[in-house]
Amino acid sequence: MMISDKKHIQQLASLLLKKGITDIVISPGSRNAPMINTFTGIPEFNCRNIVDERSAAYFALGLALAKQKPVVIVCTSGTATLNYTPAVAEAFYQNIPLIVITADRPDYWIDQAESQCIRQENIYQNFTKKGVSLSLAETEKELWFAARQINECLNLAVSGNPAPVHINIPLEEPLHKLVQEDLPEVKVIELTDIQYKVTESELVRLAETVSQSQKIVILAGQQNPNPALENSLAKFVGKTGAVVLHEHLSNLSDSQFCASIDLMMAGILDENRESYKPDLLISFGGQFVSKSLKQFLRKNKPAEHWHLSLGGEHFDTYQSLTKVIKADAADLFDKVSERVQPSHKTYLQNWKNKETQVNLLRDKFVESVEFSDLKAFETIGQHIPENSVIHLGNSSPVRYALIHNRVENAAYFSNRGTAGIDGCLSTAVGFASESDKLNTIILGDLSFFYDSNALWNKYIGSNLRIIVIHNGGGNIFSMIKGPTDSPAFTEHFFAENTHKAEVLAKAFGLDYFKAENEVELASALDEFYSPEQQKVALLEVFTDAEVNTVVFRELFKQMK
Repeated sequence: MMISDKKHIQQLASLLLKKGITDIVISPGSRNAPMINTFTGIPEFNCRNIVDERSAAYFALGLALAKQKPVVIVCTSGTATLNYTPAVAEAFYQNIPLIVITADRPDYWIDQAESQCIRQENIYQNFTKKGVSLSLAETEKELWFAARQINECLNLAVSGNPAPVHINIPLEEPLHKLVQEDLPEVKVIELTDIQYKVTESELVRLAETVSQSQKIVILAGQQNPNPALENSLAKFVGKTGAVVLHEHLSNLSDSQFCASIDLMMAGILDENRESYKPDLLISFGGQFVSKSLKQFLRKNKPAEHWHLSLGGEHFDTYQSLTKVIKADAADLFDKVSERVQPSHKTYLQNWKNKETQVNLLRDKFVESVEFSDLKAFETIGQHIPENSVIHLGNSSPVRYALIHNRVENAAYFSNRGTAGIDGCLSTAVGFASESDKLNTIILGDLSFFYDSNALWNKYIGSNLRIIVIHNGGGNIFSMIKGPTDSPAFTEHFFAENTHKAEVLAKAFGLDYFKAENEVELASALDEFYSPEQQKVALLEVFTDAEVNTVVFRELFKQMK
């Protein structure tokens, strides 16, 4: 096989293969030519090429999320490396193991007015578990040291809580010299990940606290589908009467749990908050979208808050953290359930009654209002087929989706690590490229145009459906308090948008649908999701921003 003569690259490729890391997303360049020639020259690697580095990194994030394995991203030197930063940050806060490999110029050219030279060493230091810059030299000692560094990076990426790592590689010209030879034998260093076990005495203490707590709230944050954990939680709730609060992104669906968080928070504002205030709060998983939940718990602090995490993060989101438990959540709930006596479920019933009440009010309200984002999301949810994958864009789309019921047996994903709008479509495209299910991404018009380069790759399959909610700008800023009172609102917050997605969709060869009212939307969705639709498609839904704002605010008034 033909590979680069650069020994650091040969060694890196060998170690990646030894550790089973074979998916590589490459952005074209010159300085990264040794990586390109080597990775593409080895049949075991599955190489994809995406020109836009920002989109490429988000694509890789979605791919890693779908495969539940590390994915490598490779770029040239200079600003190409900076374009990876948003996705690296998102991967860091979502615990997704990206292996970031950047080509660099020799250090003697940095800050010397040489082309494509920036300070790349430790460029992602705030968003990676580890970053290394390999030596330019290829002596036996330098190669030994580099192998140790690469081993450590690849091990750390998947140990504990997974996270991105960065390998920066300075390269001297010539860059395109190839040799026909096998990869070198390399020493693999393994990292044994020993899971922390909660002692029996500690389990007894935890069970005692649970038994003495009359009002227990469990917060299930964003996570991948985990049936074992859902079963453990259901058993724990059945035994203790605990209230499980979750959003669609937690990928839980048990009917004992409570999902309508924002509606319930609005509904209990004027009631006796003390009756909903927990004695014990238990949290696990990633972030919550709901701001009102955070405000409620910060104002109504529990006596104890336990956070469950194998990585031992001290997440004090609700300013009441008292214990960090380094344990698998499913295992801990099972063990504690075994050690507690059955409890009454009055507290849980209060929450479930409230959820039933606000959901009935919501359904009645949505049925009565004019066409708007709120109504569009209900209609879309009713048409998305079961057993789908649903990706939610940030700002208003994720919030509207969480107001409505889950699609049955669907898996939900969203870039909520940093909650940016910049890579939502690219992430969905990357995920869908590796998925055998129908994937729907719902995002706003600004998000779509921002990330339209996500369509500029050849890995978009017929299983992708893109829904653009075109409300003419950043409607989220109409929904929240503050921006609408500013004289700069229209131009600098809302950022009014009159461009339509149709031309872009056709430029990239997508089938295009549109809807401007409820009847058109239902009809378009029937065709959009029909078995006869065998090609990637985009549906643009037009709504009125002013109507959206009025409807959204009125909904939460009704909840009160």
